[in-house]
Amino acid sequence: MTTILSRRILLSALPVLAAPSIVRAADFPTRPLRAIVPFPPGGGVDVFARPFAQALAAVLGQSVVIENQGGASSRLGSAGVGRATPDGHTLLITNDTLAAVEALPVAGGSPILPTLAPVLLAVGSPQLLLTHPRSGIPHIAAYAERVQNPARRPNTAVPGLGTAHHFVSALFNQAVGGRVEHVPYRGGGPVVADLLAGTVDAAVLTLGAAVEHIRDGRLVGLAVTSPTRAVALPDVPTVAETVAPGFEILTWMGVLAPAATPAPVVSRLQAAGLAALEDLTLRARLGALGFDPIGGGPERFGTLLRDTVARFAAVAPLASIRAEEGA
Repeated sequence: MTTILSRRILLSALPVLAAPSIVRAADFPTRPLRAIVPFPPGGGVDVFARPFAQALAAVLGQSVVIENQGGASSRLGSAGVGRATPDGHTLLITNDTLAAVEALPVAGGSPILPTLAPVLLAVGSPQLLLTHPRSGIPHIAAYAERVQNPARRPNTAVPGLGTAHHFVSALFNQAVGGRVEHVPYRGGGPVVADLLAGTVDAAVLTLGAAVEHIRDGRLVGLAVTSPTRAVALPDVPTVAETVAPGFEILTWMGVLAPAATPAPVVSRLQAAGLAALEDLTLRARLGALGFDPIGGGPERFGTLLRDTVARFAAVAPLASIRAEEGA
């Protein structure tokens, strides 16, 4: 009798014990949010994340603070979010480099994707091959000729080895039949700084990281990787229409949370993100930077992540991108 009574008391208490988590989800957010960008300031993800965070904050009624945590081709910042308290107040804003590093496991390291929950597939963008005015590379055909010439291989900067940009560069090299000397940086911002200084010959970046420098003539856009020209840079040709017919690679950016974040909180974040992407000021800013809003939910984003990991994993051995390079 005592045992049965004890069980009844315990069972009757369960809804009460569960109530705080339900209340927290309903009241979310209760304080400012941290949005981790796993790259230094100035790169494509950072350029997208800052105006997006402002619009998201307006929807949520709490500030969204961007924190740049670059290192290890985005692994450090991404892994840190995976270890954060899963209450929705710590987010990751990143790009397809997350899939690239997942496709290149480091010896002794742990997978990152299982520690994260997809929230919002936010925007898409072309990648951009670019140079500086003093490089002697006036157009994409001249760059392809340098790539094909072992005696004149360009030094091409990428925001980290094993990143999505590294894959794009390697695939371009395959398409035209040649090689470059890849120069890795901790993120797109440092790449832009050295490209402006003429330290490297060329670079591969997300379009938004360099579009304003190209418009003012400080950098030269060689080609975009989208199937059609980017509205933000209509005078820059595509790779496909010039030196490699059929070449098409688009990058994406999205929002993730720690894996154990309650589903109602993920839903709230997704809805807020979608509302933010509808903000006319944000849409105009994103369009000027070459970002196209997508607004995909967790299921679509999760599928894209898995597909992108598989694609990069298949490409890595063909492009001679090894796991130790992605560390």
